[in-house]
Amino acid sequence: MLVTFIILVCTFALIIQGKLRADLVALISLVTLGLTGILNLEEVLSGFSNPVVIMIGSLYVVGAGISLSGLADKIVSQLNQRKKGSEARMLIYVMATAGILGSLLSSTAIVALMLPIVTSMALKNKKSPSRLLLPLAYASGLGGMLTMIGTTPNIVVSEILRTNEYANLTFFDFTPIGIVALLSGLIFMLTIGKRLLPNRFISLNNSGKGLSVSELAGMYKVYDRLHYLYIPSDSDIVGERLSELRLPVDYGITVIEVKRKTRDKQRSILTKPQIFSAKAEEVLHPEDIILVFGEDDAVMRFADDFELEMRSFQQEEIKKHFLSSKFGLTEVLIMPHSDYENQSLQNIHFREKYQCSVLAINRKGEYIQSELGTEQLRPGDALLIHGEWGNIERVSADLQDVLVVGSVSIETEPEVSKNKALIAAGITLLMVIMLSNDLISPTLSMSMAALLMIVTGCLRSIEEAYQRMNWESVIFIGANIPLALALEKTGGILLISSILENVINWAGPYGLLGILYLLTMLMSFFIPNGAVAIIVAPIAYTLAENLHYSPLPVLICVAVAASMAFSSPSVSPSNALVMTAGEYTQKDFAVIGILLQLFIGVIMIFAIPFFFPF
Repeated sequence: MLVTFIILVCTFALIIQGKLRADLVALISLVTLGLTGILNLEEVLSGFSNPVVIMIGSLYVVGAGISLSGLADKIVSQLNQRKKGSEARMLIYVMATAGILGSLLSSTAIVALMLPIVTSMALKNKKSPSRLLLPLAYASGLGGMLTMIGTTPNIVVSEILRTNEYANLTFFDFTPIGIVALLSGLIFMLTIGKRLLPNRFISLNNSGKGLSVSELAGMYKVYDRLHYLYIPSDSDIVGERLSELRLPVDYGITVIEVKRKTRDKQRSILTKPQIFSAKAEEVLHPEDIILVFGEDDAVMRFADDFELEMRSFQQEEIKKHFLSSKFGLTEVLIMPHSDYENQSLQNIHFREKYQCSVLAINRKGEYIQSELGTEQLRPGDALLIHGEWGNIERVSADLQDVLVVGSVSIETEPEVSKNKALIAAGITLLMVIMLSNDLISPTLSMSMAALLMIVTGCLRSIEEAYQRMNWESVIFIGANIPLALALEKTGGILLISSILENVINWAGPYGLLGILYLLTMLMSFFIPNGAVAIIVAPIAYTLAENLHYSPLPVLICVAVAASMAFSSPSVSPSNALVMTAGEYTQKDFAVIGILLQLFIGVIMIFAIPFFFPF
């Protein structure tokens, strides 16, 4: 038992420290449990065959089918029709839409889907997006409480009750509590939260659809860092490929465009100079004029090293083609769990992949404009990119890794499986019916729905289904379940529950709910909600039985408290996304998030026993 507790503490400490990925930490813990003999091989691997893991994996596929079929877009598009309205009315629209979607989709998917639309809606109504983006993230989490499959904690507690043959919760059993939680959150944001939300107009927000990208360039002071360089025929740079020069790494500068004279071979005369985007494999020619982005000193050093000539230019001359019908500027957000996370632009070959140049990184309000090639990317980073509109639109199609928040040349939509929205709706409805009536096990219901999404073409291939799954979360949950098993096997759960029983025996059932809510809430500040539910729920179940209370309201309380990760951007990917987009601070999340959780907690302590008596 002592060894198990040491492993548990070390696991949580490493997750809180954040230097290692959560799934890697969980796997280290899992292997350690096996090597110490606490669990045998079958028990070590039991988490990956657990119904909770299968259900979570299936839900990622179902959610991807809902999104890629265009079904979610049809729901969210209703927001675009809200052209005008008060801030309170927009807040209600945003939170209600996010809450409804939250019953089926992950909060991260909802924020990624709605963030550009909410930003645009706010700006059209001359409101700061920072007044709406934090409520968007919170509502997407609150909406998860509406159904059994809305959040990982809901799935975990449902499976514990089912395994112990206490209750078989169906799809809508959580709905009354979820409605109360969502309405409580809405009331809070319309009253107390309204006074605490910041009112910031920032660069990212000014890149919203409908606003000039020239304003975005001005926000980043792009024009102050542009330089024209002429390449003489005897320069050592002639014949070199841009990718081989390593300019972003060695000089901290980026070649954006090339202006080149071409010769008409039939007439043997020079034609009008052509201006084109500088690609990674571009070979530099004599008499090329290159447009370079970087600090004055770095550009001068580069020019001296290769004997290049500085050329003067008028700023208006640059604007004509730097931002035009051919070339554009926009911002993209690095998605949580993206393949680009903790990678540098050089390592992911961003320029080679998209033929676009990254000019700056906005990280929580800090602008990084030098040594971009080696800077490690983090979730929520905003990249200012420049390139041909066609290439920018290629970036916008890569929804797995980045989210385009700014303008593109036309209103492009994510690539979806055409005419599949009704099929996706039918599959989702079938899954809901099966889960509501407990016709077959929830695991089979969700697995079947995921399979139907693939075979009907709502997802174009099974490879796409694999790509859309958040493998970090799946592995993390699967590797943490044996840790809870180790606590049970060694008597750790009985020990913790008996200690808590002695401490809170006097508190009564409502006091028990309050203490468990606070304990779970405190853990959710630092640890992903799935791990919190996996560890706390078995303890809560044992505690309720020892005190002769119904485990049902006690576990519902744990699920609610674990689902509300509102106080920190680090434990929730949806929080990380809106942090940069709304330029929120850690203080914003701490103050508003903790107060919201306490406000809902007080209501939940009395609402849960009303629907699920002791």
